[in-house]
Amino acid sequence: MGYYTDSQLNDIGFKYIGKNVKISDKASIYNPDQIEIGDNSRIDDFCVISGKIRICKNVHITPTCLVAGGIKGIIFEDFVTIAYGVKIFTQSDDYSGKTMCNSTIPKKYKEEIFKEVILKKHTIVGAGSIIMPGVILEEGTSVGAMSLVLKSTKPWGIYFGSPARRFKDRKKDLLNLEKIYLEIG
Repeated sequence: MGYYTDSQLNDIGFKYIGKNVKISDKASIYNPDQIEIGDNSRIDDFCVISGKIRICKNVHITPTCLVAGGIKGIIFEDFVTIAYGVKIFTQSDDYSGKTMCNSTIPKKYKEEIFKEVILKKHTIVGAGSIIMPGVILEEGTSVGAMSLVLKSTKPWGIYFGSPARRFKDRKKDLLNLEKIYLEIG
């Protein structure tokens, strides 16, 4: 996997780019002027990153993810991971049939949904999962592979399914490791 150099990253024109950021040269970045990326974060091959995005520190977006921030935006707090093929949307058409849908139709014939998405600290989202507009994954949320998340979560829970639901509590041992990591590096 080839990564952009620091000089190339600066030339892309991000709103903000931190230190030790790694972005694959095979990732597609749209609207870089709306994208902020914090220290030690990484975006891998074949990801599509677009719209208003704030990536904090130590965030990993693994291969083939779609992160569509649109106008409302997506926030990735510190230590968030999204696994292979995760898709996050802040915008959706109305699928009920009440209005028309798709990008070729003028807005006056559509009723689109636009809502911010937030992935709070220490969230991990499993491969192939989908996060829909307006969802807040609270701190420590773990989402199992192939889950469809339609509603916000409660902190430190393990969720999975379609639609995703909480199955049990998630351990908080990693908070001790975070302290050590931040002290020692």
